[in-house]
Amino acid sequence: MNRSDREAAKRRAGESAAATVADGARVGLGSGSTAAHAVRALGREVEAGLDVLGVPTSFQAREVAVEAGVELTTLDETDGRLDVAIDGADQFAGPHLVKGGGGAHAREKLVDTAADRLVVVVDPTKEADVLDRPVPVEVLPDARAPVAAAVRELDGQPELRRAEAKSGPLVTDNGNLVLDCDFGAMPDPGGLARDLAALPGVVEHGLFVDAADAVHLGTETDVSVFEP
Repeated sequence: MNRSDREAAKRRAGESAAATVADGARVGLGSGSTAAHAVRALGREVEAGLDVLGVPTSFQAREVAVEAGVELTTLDETDGRLDVAIDGADQFAGPHLVKGGGGAHAREKLVDTAADRLVVVVDPTKEADVLDRPVPVEVLPDARAPVAAAVRELDGQPELRRAEAKSGPLVTDNGNLVLDCDFGAMPDPGGLARDLAALPGVVEHGLFVDAADAVHLGTETDVSVFEP
């Protein structure tokens, strides 16, 4: 799939998911390029009369929502509950996801799990039989070394994520660091998720286990919608 076809697939997936949002819904707004297509599509629906409130998962998602004209709120103002969240994924295998390519997975998990329904928007490059992408692990700055050592004991290979536009590591919206941890194929993502969550200094990891309620998979010509 070339770049143009992939971008078209992302757009189709995002627009398909946005079309399922009901009037009056409280919506989690995911981060990343595919979710951004959904947010922009919601903005067009809002302009046509749809009434929704959005809760962004990152600074980037907030920027897209403001530009698209989607009214924003917070989890505090919705009593911690949302009707639906629309979010992308770096990889999916059935209902399991790897997220965090943009370093926003801590807030993404908070918002996505607050929703009654998580709708995942992806293109075909994100599909796998078994998860095998490196797992982003957000850590407190002082916890970098001990968490990296613990990841190695779990047979993972941690790598500190570097910033692209400056020297030094990437810093998340929360002021933390990200270790990209390669475990190879992960036939038991639930067990690994529990092990990572138990490590002192880990803020959040990018394994979203049994998270997807529906997947909108955009292709070069259409969208496949299924419930894992």
